[in-house]
Amino acid sequence: MLQLLNSLAVSFDLPILNWIQANLQCGFLDFIMPIITLFGDGGIFWIGCAVILLFFPKYRKVGLTMGLALVMGVVVCNITLKPIVGRLRPCDFIEKMGLLESCTLPAKIPVMHDFSFPSGHTIASFEAAVVLLLNDKKLGIPAFILAILISLSRLYLYVHYPTDVIFSVIFGTLFAILANMIMKKVKFGEPRHGKYEKVA
Repeated sequence: MLQLLNSLAVSFDLPILNWIQANLQCGFLDFIMPIITLFGDGGIFWIGCAVILLFFPKYRKVGLTMGLALVMGVVVCNITLKPIVGRLRPCDFIEKMGLLESCTLPAKIPVMHDFSFPSGHTIASFEAAVVLLLNDKKLGIPAFILAILISLSRLYLYVHYPTDVIFSVIFGTLFAILANMIMKKVKFGEPRHGKYEKVA
């Protein structure tokens, strides 16, 4: 898989990243993109949203669903796929492959040297946003827009490849749908024969 991703990096990913740098880079985006990307750091923002929802009975199940989706993403993607695939970040790949002597992009965020595939920021954002979108469009639409912006920020900041982000959007969405399906089958304080079931 790594060989395929490395081939795509040269033929597909890096041309797109370089086009973004050549055509979209500006002072405004240099300022706003590092701020936007912070909302995906460690999934903390989305975890916080899930925890806050737990305090509201109407949204408690949604909060639990978001939490389940986020756990799936961490286990499958961050803990399992990242170390197994071992894909280098774009700048590290450029230097290792001798495509340039060094990656001399302006440092808009702290330099990252951990593995690139998949994008944890993107997966967490789409897990949370899609869960919200499936359950409450008023919350889901702004969350979905933020998820898209976070994903684009990873490309603008040159810390992920487009294939990282595409994969992560797909899997984040699938984890959200799966978590939603699982939680719909869970009885959570719903009445049965006039009484409420105890939650295990």
